[in-house]
Amino acid sequence: MDEEEIEKAVMTYLKKKGFKQTELAFQEEQQRQHPKTALHSTNSHVDPEIACQILSFSSELESNPAQYHEGYGKLRSWAYSSLDLYKHELLRVLYPVFVHCFMDLIAKGHIQEARTLFNSFREDHEMMHARDLQKLEGVLSPSHLEEMEFAHSLRQSKFNIKICQYSYDLLLQYLHKTQSVVMLGLINEHINFQVSPGQPTSISDDAEVVTLMGSGQDAVNLINQKEIHWGLLEDSLEERLEKAGALVPDSAKVDGEAREGEVEENKKRPYEGGKQGASLKKSKKDKVATATGKASRVETSTVSVAPRVKPELTLPSIPAEVEHSILEDLRNRVQLSSAALPSISFYTFINTHNGLNCASISQDGSLVAGGFSDSSLKVWDMAKLGQQTGYATSQIVEDSYPSDSLLGANSGRKSYTLFQGHSGPVYSATFSPFGDYILSSSSDSTIRLWSTNLNTNLVCYKGHNYPVWDVQFSPVGHYFASSSHDRTARIWSMDRMQPLRIMAGHLSDVDCLQWHANCNYIATGSSDKTVRLWDVQSGECVRIFIGHRSMILSLAMSPDGRYMASGDEDGTVMMWELASGRCISPLVGHTSCVWTLAFSCEGSLLASGSADCTVKLWDVTASTKLLKTEDNKTGSINRLRSLKTLPTKSTPVYSLQFSRRNLLFAAGVLSKNT
Repeated sequence: MDEEEIEKAVMTYLKKKGFKQTELAFQEEQQRQHPKTALHSTNSHVDPEIACQILSFSSELESNPAQYHEGYGKLRSWAYSSLDLYKHELLRVLYPVFVHCFMDLIAKGHIQEARTLFNSFREDHEMMHARDLQKLEGVLSPSHLEEMEFAHSLRQSKFNIKICQYSYDLLLQYLHKTQSVVMLGLINEHINFQVSPGQPTSISDDAEVVTLMGSGQDAVNLINQKEIHWGLLEDSLEERLEKAGALVPDSAKVDGEAREGEVEENKKRPYEGGKQGASLKKSKKDKVATATGKASRVETSTVSVAPRVKPELTLPSIPAEVEHSILEDLRNRVQLSSAALPSISFYTFINTHNGLNCASISQDGSLVAGGFSDSSLKVWDMAKLGQQTGYATSQIVEDSYPSDSLLGANSGRKSYTLFQGHSGPVYSATFSPFGDYILSSSSDSTIRLWSTNLNTNLVCYKGHNYPVWDVQFSPVGHYFASSSHDRTARIWSMDRMQPLRIMAGHLSDVDCLQWHANCNYIATGSSDKTVRLWDVQSGECVRIFIGHRSMILSLAMSPDGRYMASGDEDGTVMMWELASGRCISPLVGHTSCVWTLAFSCEGSLLASGSADCTVKLWDVTASTKLLKTEDNKTGSINRLRSLKTLPTKSTPVYSLQFSRRNLLFAAGVLSKNT
């Protein structure tokens, strides 16, 4: 058998097995070695005897499903018996191999053998991949692999695994020594290794195994090389205030003792504010502003160093009285740091009977909205709530009686304004930056715009085909974005019925989104475990952030637009640098879903709210400074320092919002299950 015949047989085998990438690489190699004959090699006649010899190997594998169980079992035993230095990296290979062994057996019709394999080894992966295993457990026939979205996407994508050179060489040596052809084939087809020189990474950074849905690593690298402009808008109100030095009072210079006293006072305020109503809370905010206006300057260290960019959208004009109010808030902004934590006002919904789906708080904390499963949207005015009850309280009482559809101007029975119009559960609500409008999205696939001044529905936007999970106003108002079960995100303007842009690229639900500070980009988080950054003008994806192991539930952008935080279903929060697209710091501490994230106005703190009934405050400044100085020379990942954990009695945190004066508002619903 000469060399040409062998090449023909190999080409036939690759075609039969569908190894397209390997086939192309083999053809290129042939062209380099035999430039004249390689052009005709793919169409040449193949000796039937040679083809039978090669293809009989494939038939033998298909007729012997036990090789999958045996091969995986040996690979598992070898990985667990490896040296501790390399074990945690070698164990990363097991889950992708296990999943594809199971799906290959199902695809070839060996259902019973697939179930035996699945039940024998599923316990190894329960801790890290419990939700994925629950989905795969429902695959019972080859047709399910095509019909089930999750299984189909796994078959079409590759696992990216970071591994050091020593571990990679050990794995290859094992596969060749044991001649584990089945395992070698699966690893070659479904795993993309990112080999790094030197010693293995630490066990604590074992969050590197990720599934890249729908595109290879090369495509992601190509996307992440696109240029983005992460700075702030030119001629923003913050920039104007910064340039007008006369706006900062001369009395800003005070001694350290007075500042420390105010820090202690701020620490006490959350506990006092938790039991006070809107009338007292509003006066408290004024007192805080007055005190801190004398004790701190306007924050310039973070915002001023950010580059300035031009807006890609036509920005709306700001009314003079609104602009004056914003500037007043900016002048009196509280300076936050690791030594001066924010005051927190927490709104608790009670008696909701498991009907509350979402909560939203206006910029100044004067309005609180709740979206409910009965298709209603309810808005509480904190000032009216304090007046009606006759005493100060920040608990929002959801009436259990469905009568009285709208709160009248002179009515005192209801403590809220009821907005009705949706025909399905309301999943998201967001106030405009100035609090005069509110948007709501629903399972009825529509978005509705409401006026908080007129207490009426103004517009119903239709464009999505499935439930709309999230909707967010832009930082300047007028424009807003929505995300849906139809795997798209859309950009709208208030004066147009149809979307201006449609962002398509995710391979599963787009669960959450967040505008960039300069309104030129939108970040979307999806059930495909990735976060994407989109250019508003072109509608193109300019960054893909990979690292989460479960669906993304919350996003937040830093005020200078340089960093982004994302929270997932497992309780992990990740900090990303937009320019490079890399994770600079995982935040570990929550034990359940992270539903909401918020940066403080100067970007020094990050607040996270979770279903584990806690609010956590993280030190952003210390971590980013460490990143710049050390630049991760050791290969390990920085972790943000947790400054404080604030537990609630039994209230999962639905929403967090920093006011312009850096007061932190939070909202949640009292749960009787915990």
